[in-house]
Amino acid sequence: MKRLEYLAGITDDECDRLRKLGVLHTNQLIHATTLVIDRERIQRRSGIPVERLYYLGQQASLMEISGLTRHLRVVTRLGTTTLRQLGAAEPAELHRKLIEVLGVNAPTLSEVEYWVSQAKYIDVVEEPEETVDKRVRRYVPS
Repeated sequence: MKRLEYLAGITDDECDRLRKLGVLHTNQLIHATTLVIDRERIQRRSGIPVERLYYLGQQASLMEISGLTRHLRVVTRLGTTTLRQLGAAEPAELHRKLIEVLGVNAPTLSEVEYWVSQAKYIDVVEEPEETVDKRVRRYVPS
């Protein structure tokens, strides 16, 4: 759990608007932006667009992955911006890309594998285009 200012690119105005609604830190932001209907409600009350709330909620969610925060900016620059994308990533390929960018400062392959496994289990943020039927099929085992 971190202050909202830790989210890359969040503006002071967005922090102020969210705080007025009682969202004081990243964990509260995750809970407040998990469902599409919640993001729509916050948009009406804060004026922050739903798409932006989704992005900020995803960033906050990625910060919950143990050990990822230190490398989060690089991982997002490499194109992994959501928990679902991280959960679907091939750990060896993501690790290879991180080595290319970070060299000796790159995380180990086992760390990347751990990030991917965590993302698979904590991905609870509803995608904007999801329907109830898609969510039920995704979460209910066959």
